[in-house]
Amino acid sequence: MWPRNARAANNRTVKSAVAIIRPATIWHPEQTLILPPYQQKIQRVRDEFRELGNRGVRLGKPTSNLFRQRTDSTGGRLDVSDFDNVIEVNSAQQWVEVEGMTPYAALSEATLAENAMPAVVPQLKSITIGGAISGVGIESSSFRYGLPHETVIEMDVLTGDGRVLTCTPHNEFSDLFFGLPNSYGTLGYALRLKVKTIPVRNFVKLEHQRIDDPLNYFEAIGERCDSNVDFVDGSVFATDEHYITTGRFVDSAPFTSDYTYLDIYYRWIREKPSDYLSAYDYLWRWDTDWFWCSKNLYMQNPLARRLMGRKRLNSTTYAKVMRWNFKWNITRTLNRIAGYYPETVIQDVDIPIESAAPFLAFLHREIGIKPIWICPIRAYNKTARYPLYPMHADTTYINFGFWDGVKDRQPHPPGYRNRKIEHLTTELGGIKSLYSDSYYTEDQFWQHYNEPVYRALKAKYDTDNRLNDLYEKCVMKQ
Repeated sequence: MWPRNARAANNRTVKSAVAIIRPATIWHPEQTLILPPYQQKIQRVRDEFRELGNRGVRLGKPTSNLFRQRTDSTGGRLDVSDFDNVIEVNSAQQWVEVEGMTPYAALSEATLAENAMPAVVPQLKSITIGGAISGVGIESSSFRYGLPHETVIEMDVLTGDGRVLTCTPHNEFSDLFFGLPNSYGTLGYALRLKVKTIPVRNFVKLEHQRIDDPLNYFEAIGERCDSNVDFVDGSVFATDEHYITTGRFVDSAPFTSDYTYLDIYYRWIREKPSDYLSAYDYLWRWDTDWFWCSKNLYMQNPLARRLMGRKRLNSTTYAKVMRWNFKWNITRTLNRIAGYYPETVIQDVDIPIESAAPFLAFLHREIGIKPIWICPIRAYNKTARYPLYPMHADTTYINFGFWDGVKDRQPHPPGYRNRKIEHLTTELGGIKSLYSDSYYTEDQFWQHYNEPVYRALKAKYDTDNRLNDLYEKCVMKQ
């Protein structure tokens, strides 16, 4: 039996049959009189899409993991909330077929029930698979399997011109297949995906190693990526306190830890050289405390945790509070009353490993946020090219995740520190995720995110510009 109810998948949504009905490459509703449930949803969503306005169409769904506040809330909302089913898990052939708005919490439960997991499972339960593909996701298996979009086998995309296209690496829509990642819904929405899975075992054995020197630290991370471990990530607590965490699947464990309630995972990294988690709990080890960001909501206080209760200690709860705070500017107002000028610095950037130590030194010197999450990335398919998120196939990258506010007694121009981060990321040959605030000029932005390819895709799949432009959405926050 899977620990912690990992087998509690919704069996109504998982089909064990190998043969299922799939949409045609370009689906036309008039071709079929009696439609399977998935195609009924397609017909509905295409009809709704036609009825919405001509500009600024965006998704209407219950969750979001974007960390930028829109300046323009106009535009029609397309209801895709019912595209949230796991269609089929085929652990023998190592793939799962799933609808695009399915959160990874539900997807992982369904695959774990079949002794499998998606090859890359982003850290937060509420992230949807479609969001991780059209944005950029990452986790501790990324040193082996790359980013989530690299594990996609095929997908159905609702394009800006209202078509639903099945895209694969080799068919006539391969340009959209490779162009959708990092497009953030400006080219279309992934309604169905078939993605790679990997086999799992019952438990994950963790080993936490402290390394004081940053140069030695990143060298050791590279060595771990060349070893036979299943997972690699890290945490930086101080200029001379760096940890590498490696994970290996095992069949049995002498004990298992529980970081879903009173114990806080990241604190124990510094205390336990080794640890064991169920496979399910390993996937969500960061979710309970939103990595370490729960401290900003005072949720690391034992009494507050007890009052909140186990079920509400998760990233979904914290994200709702954060959006409420954004709406009413409570924290910013209190800081101004106290005489502080805060800047929110919530970023993930990918830096070539040979430049990782200088970038880390910059973070310590100029930004000052701690802890910092560290995650190595290597391309899964060395020949694949994703033009809107270009990474060199032969390079190991280090993802730096740092999420907090920085307070000053003197005001700075908007985005003062974020602009420094963007500048150095470019200088070091890295690339920045676009889920949070960006401050590039339009020329700078398109130099980084491949304007010629994007414009060609936009002209082909969103001829009337019904979906927002990538720069408008990610920088102008429209």
